[in-house]
Amino acid sequence: MITLTVDGRTVEAKNGEMILSVLRREGIHVPTLCHMDGLPPSGACRMCVVEVEGSPTLTPSCSFPVSEGMKIKTATPRVLEARRTIVKLLLANHPDDCLYCNSNGHCDLQKLAQDLGIRERVYRGPRRVQEMDMSSPAIVRDPGKCILCGRCVRMCEEIQSVAAIDFIGRGSRAKIGTAFDGGLNVSSCVNCGQCINVCPTGALSERCYIDEVIQALNDPEKMVVVQHAPSVSVSLAEEFGLPAGKDVDGQMVAALRRLGFDRVFDTSFSADLTIMEEGSELVHRVKTGGTLPMMTSCSPGWIKFIETFYPQLLPNVSTCKSPQQMLGALIKSFFAEREGVDPANIVSVSIMPCTAKKFECARPEMARNHVPDVDYVLTTRELGRLLHQFGVDVNALEPSPADTPFGERSSAGKIFGATGGVMEAAIRSAHYLITGKELDDLKIQPLRGLKGCKELHIEIDGLKLGAAVVSGLGNARKLLDEVVAGRNDLQFIEIMTCPGGCINGGGQPKNVDPEAVQARLKALYKIDRDAPLRTSHSNPWIQRLYKEYLGEPLGEKSHHLLHTHYTMRNIPMAQG
Repeated sequence: MITLTVDGRTVEAKNGEMILSVLRREGIHVPTLCHMDGLPPSGACRMCVVEVEGSPTLTPSCSFPVSEGMKIKTATPRVLEARRTIVKLLLANHPDDCLYCNSNGHCDLQKLAQDLGIRERVYRGPRRVQEMDMSSPAIVRDPGKCILCGRCVRMCEEIQSVAAIDFIGRGSRAKIGTAFDGGLNVSSCVNCGQCINVCPTGALSERCYIDEVIQALNDPEKMVVVQHAPSVSVSLAEEFGLPAGKDVDGQMVAALRRLGFDRVFDTSFSADLTIMEEGSELVHRVKTGGTLPMMTSCSPGWIKFIETFYPQLLPNVSTCKSPQQMLGALIKSFFAEREGVDPANIVSVSIMPCTAKKFECARPEMARNHVPDVDYVLTTRELGRLLHQFGVDVNALEPSPADTPFGERSSAGKIFGATGGVMEAAIRSAHYLITGKELDDLKIQPLRGLKGCKELHIEIDGLKLGAAVVSGLGNARKLLDEVVAGRNDLQFIEIMTCPGGCINGGGQPKNVDPEAVQARLKALYKIDRDAPLRTSHSNPWIQRLYKEYLGEPLGEKSHHLLHTHYTMRNIPMAQG
């Protein structure tokens, strides 16, 4: 440890530690626009400059290491003026449309202008008129709002390893775009939305379908049903200023009914159904010498990733649809038949933590007889905006249960929202399917937590099972490379597109405290710990669905409704 002086007080730091990390640990706020925790500093925005005694120039704190006896000042007039000048220059050609921007109230540039007391436009530059990219069903790009911080590029390339976007051009003509400057729809983008979560302005946002949903709710000839994903109930509260991780499941159901939805279903139910199908598929593959390791198919960003970058491994992917699409298929088959409603007159909406779900529901494979299983997907953020628009306060409502027949779920289905949750739920049921007995301890600790890569090797009734869990596509790429190279000690692999899983999805609340994701994770585990029903196979409504309609897992009817196929995608030449 070394000693240095910050704003007149003595602090300790590790030798070689960056100034910025020391300042943050000491509770000193220094603004940044380009910095991303966990990645090497780029030092591009210069917002984090400080004065270091003996240096004639201002020092970027994110990329300058501390040294013994260093004296630092973080808020001198010179430092503050430098930061103000940077923001003024960024505002010189920035659109004046904050009132209409999705990031209004969550914009780093807006907050910096407020914090630094900038109340007028000092510099005026020519506005860059750039066409918005509306080609993707999931993500909208507005280059006019881009400040070239590079966060989205780093997220896409260094963390997700997709590299769908990069810097194009030089000098004043520099911008961020795709290969050949085409639309996102013809790029290698997997629609994960992690770029949206790190964008400091409104240059990136999800494709919004709120107006279409409102129109459907007001159509008397339509039955409008909604499903909500496992992780939404532990993240929606943040859109209403409530603590991160607060579970508002019952209040959210009541709020959705207040909006006018005819039925409110829980996607955790179809997560249980996924386990029955996926677990049965795994056992079948292991016992019959099928293609291994089998890989999960719940995360649509991951599916597009493997279709694009590892098509040779597509036979390893489970044929199961995701829980969203399984429930969508049942709504427009079993539920429609039971209610005597034409599936074409049902509008199926889902509330998801994921922008890639918007892409998934538009896939042609997910539309039987040209009728999509799911019509519209709203993110957690969009649901928050919709509820605010209708004046519905989640916190003020009495809890209400979801509707049958798709409202009763096990906690195994609920923990699908966290990385490792699918695997944990699958092993619980696989153990039962193989042995006829429940696991002694349903909590499988090695699969829990936010670590990017986790492994478990167990033996069930003489059957050896090697399992791996990865979240974040950069971690997935490393494991897939090992599989391609010949690794053969794994039978089952769970892959989540987003780091941490759905609790950190591309459609979750933005600009939250870093501890928020951990709080959401803990909330899901608490729900599981306290639940009376903790295994998917013991869900009585799942058992009834098979008995009355589907027959058996992997049977003819379930295969027709709940399974699908995936195909290779081409990569643009510049990214190949």
